[in-house]
Amino acid sequence: MPEHVSISQLIGVALLALLTVVWAIGLIRLTRRARAAGLLGPTRPTRSHGAVLRAMPHQRRSGPIAESVELTPEERAAFAGLVRQFSDSRP
Repeated sequence: MPEHVSISQLIGVALLALLTVVWAIGLIRLTRRARAAGLLGPTRPTRSHGAVLRAMPHQRRSGPIAESVELTPEERAAFAGLVRQFSDSRP
């Protein structure tokens, strides 16, 4: 027994450990009893593997539709100038 720990502290730790074990056993028994009574729902999922969840929105199989805008010759020249400017500044 450590010298700096009082007997009341040792009894307190042992009591807390015992209460934790008793609480865990009681919780397990309570959930098993509630599941057997049907209060917590079925023990196995009733949904088939490929079923769709109704609460989830329908998900797309592909990405969004690509949008494109036609550029004028002046805009293309300005864009090409920006590309050249950025590529010149890279080491």
